[in-house]
Amino acid sequence: MKTKSLQKRNNMEHSEFIVGLDIGTTKIVAIAGRLNQYGKVEVISMGRAESFGVKRGVVANIEKTIASIQQAVNQACEIADIDMHQAYVGIAGQHIKSLQHRGVLVRDDIESEISIEDIQKIKSDMYKLILPPGDRIIHVLPQEFIVDDEQGIKDPVGMAGIRLEANFHMITGQTTAARNIQKCVNRASLEVADLILEPLASAEAVLSKDELEAGVALVDIGGGTTDIAIFQDGIIRHTAVIPFGGDIVTEDIKEGCMIMGNQAEQLKKEFGSALAHLAQANEIVAIPRLRGREPKEISVRSLAQIIQARMEEILEQVRWEIRASGFENKLIAGIVLTGGGSQLKHIVQLAEYTTGLDARVGLPNEHLAKSDIEGINNPMYATAIGLIIKGALAEAEENSDDEYEVDEQKIAHFQQEEKENEVLVAQHVEPEEETQQTQKKRKVWFQKFFSPNEFKKWFEDDDYIEFDND
Repeated sequence: MKTKSLQKRNNMEHSEFIVGLDIGTTKIVAIAGRLNQYGKVEVISMGRAESFGVKRGVVANIEKTIASIQQAVNQACEIADIDMHQAYVGIAGQHIKSLQHRGVLVRDDIESEISIEDIQKIKSDMYKLILPPGDRIIHVLPQEFIVDDEQGIKDPVGMAGIRLEANFHMITGQTTAARNIQKCVNRASLEVADLILEPLASAEAVLSKDELEAGVALVDIGGGTTDIAIFQDGIIRHTAVIPFGGDIVTEDIKEGCMIMGNQAEQLKKEFGSALAHLAQANEIVAIPRLRGREPKEISVRSLAQIIQARMEEILEQVRWEIRASGFENKLIAGIVLTGGGSQLKHIVQLAEYTTGLDARVGLPNEHLAKSDIEGINNPMYATAIGLIIKGALAEAEENSDDEYEVDEQKIAHFQQEEKENEVLVAQHVEPEEETQQTQKKRKVWFQKFFSPNEFKKWFEDDDYIEFDND
């Protein structure tokens, strides 16, 4: 999957800008960018707004979500003086599920090669599966193909075979959740080009080709959910959503320290740590309280204990999902943490201790061109940047399909010419001979028309004279 994406990305020309819209629980981000000739994302502008209508990745208030989307889009448009008409939108939430399914296609002609149309046909059949009421298919991702019992084939195009089988990783979600997102985007004067699962978009922005081949688990710690995507041999193997994120940590700090929500969020960002024993025991932070009350003093170590307890719970569920996928011992590249929650101090050490795998923080700067926008390489913007990459790849694939149809027409034209030549050969009529016969007929007709008698008659008679061309 990623290998093909990188090849397409390298061959891609300088394109028009594409909009990635990340509708999250804590923030809504609209980023406009394009891929340059080197396959890097050039960010043109960015707009950000607080998200007040989304809970755990799902729209809970239509009007507030629309207002936040409009604020982010307007901000991005004003910075670069551009107009946004459509966007690639991320989707996440606890309603997201994944399943494995196998498709089979029996071909009639053994002489012809397996084509892209065959793969598209077997892929389109997956959308006909019967799902639980209220669910819809978001992505159908091919994993590997089997051609006449030959397994482990990644790209069967061009091969000969009768029976074509494919293993698919399918991602589903609630129809109402998807429709609510689309409704909000449309009412914000934008068209939804496509809905893309957010961890897949983040993977495009922060994972390298080597990590995808070696085996890696992407853990996107957002505000409302923690999204997991596991890759191995360049193929997606497992996806999952944990219904806890950075907001639940902030809520714990709010209740444990008895402070306001905005104070708890600021305290987490500036003084928070995921490992309590690394925090200073004698360090105290004074928090201003309501009018007429003394400031509240909070120990940094006590703060870290609250954070560690909740983050351990989230990372334990991450470890359980990795084990359930069956790829725990195949993740050579370990874990890559991204999203806003990955900025927490000592989160990498806690992830390694909890899961037993190597970990690092994934930044989107690997696929970013130099930009004047400050802080664009922050992991909290990985999803929006990944949406731009996914959108550019999707448009490049559509263009290549159009070129493929043109090539098919050319091939059909050449085949028709070959058939006509074969008919001429069968009739023992050479094209040169046919040309000579035609020239001979024209010569006879010319001599007859311009003979002295006919030429004289033409001048004497006003009527139109018809000549027999035989």
